[in-house]
Amino acid sequence: MDTDRIVTRLTALTRDHLVPGVQIAVHRGGSTWTHEVGLPAEAAVPIGSITKTFTATIAMALVSDGDLALDAPLSDHLPVVADGLTLRHLLSHTGGLPSDPDDVRATSLGRHVRQALRELHPLHRPGAGFSYSNIGYCLIGHLIEVATGMSWSEAVEAVLLRPLGLHARFTTSPDSAVVTGHAVNPATGRVVPVRQSLAPVDAPAGALAASATDLVVFGRMLGGAEPRLIDPGELALMREPVRHAEPFGMADGWGLGLALFHRDGVRWVGHDGTADGTSCHLRVNPADGTVVALTTNGSTGFALWRDLVPELVAAGLPVADYDGMSGLHHRIAPPPDCAGRFRNGDVEYAVRAVDRERLALTVDGEPFADLSLFDGLVFAMRDSDTGDTNQTGRFLRDPGDGGIRWIQIGGRLARRQVPTMS
Repeated sequence: MDTDRIVTRLTALTRDHLVPGVQIAVHRGGSTWTHEVGLPAEAAVPIGSITKTFTATIAMALVSDGDLALDAPLSDHLPVVADGLTLRHLLSHTGGLPSDPDDVRATSLGRHVRQALRELHPLHRPGAGFSYSNIGYCLIGHLIEVATGMSWSEAVEAVLLRPLGLHARFTTSPDSAVVTGHAVNPATGRVVPVRQSLAPVDAPAGALAASATDLVVFGRMLGGAEPRLIDPGELALMREPVRHAEPFGMADGWGLGLALFHRDGVRWVGHDGTADGTSCHLRVNPADGTVVALTTNGSTGFALWRDLVPELVAAGLPVADYDGMSGLHHRIAPPPDCAGRFRNGDVEYAVRAVDRERLALTVDGEPFADLSLFDGLVFAMRDSDTGDTNQTGRFLRDPGDGGIRWIQIGGRLARRQVPTMS
């Protein structure tokens, strides 16, 4: 691994993307290498949805201990849950739950999930598809509370942070010292500090802050290194693809709490996470124990990561990442039934035709992207604000009548709304 090349390219990319600070940590061949630009090595960066992997790991530790079961009805523990929903569904985002409610009124995790389950409409029956769900992970967090008698944060401390020696913090704690995120506008060059805004009841889905070195230690455990906090069988299950878990636009597959990425026949696992003004990335190769972690405190950190991955490969570190653009070949004219309104929980996606070749997408009435359609009803997205074109999504047809029933963006499904008759 050519660390000099990595340092040179990472420094340049940090400048090019106007990111104030980054941390990178790589464990390979029995040793860990780290480098920082603009941030201390031990600084805790809000890691957003990588928190979900911590929540999933605690749940799988409870499965190992016999306190929870992957395929038992969740209604055995939580009567408010609909029949048929299981922990396996929640961990793999195949439960049919929307992402999360806009209106968070509850002050406890239990009340939050009960409110959401009462008010949000399922996207499909459990196990029938994939839709990335924050509320599903809040439900796992509450299940952990019920099973352990601890709060979710207490369980994180007891089961993971202390045994692994991690210095992670909680962004929802008022006295927590975490790195400040930044909103970056590439067009104007403006970089503005932003506060973390995640509600405490959403903590199991995204409230942790950690350094890249912390993430490498955590990733090594997920790869099978000591200390072994989960039975090897359950740990292996976390890294295996789940049937019907097709996270189009996010990853090549999904396990139990872990995204799956492929490169040259090798399966890597991990997760990406964005918080307010941060973007962080974790990749683990269980076959050889390699772990790669990147933390950034700028909203353009995701674009930085995408540009960094080929540089890491060229430097002798063949890390895997998702590339939805690689399968786009033959452009097609959009079928008329692409247009319409689709809903995921409280979020509405509206699609309309711009001309014979392009569609326009709005989210809750705000311009979001122009869509160009390809074979398989897959589309490339041109971001309305930045002009970026590195994201993809797709339309999905109903297997019964053949009509377009869903749109999938960023792994989230939105179901077509049928106009009501007056």
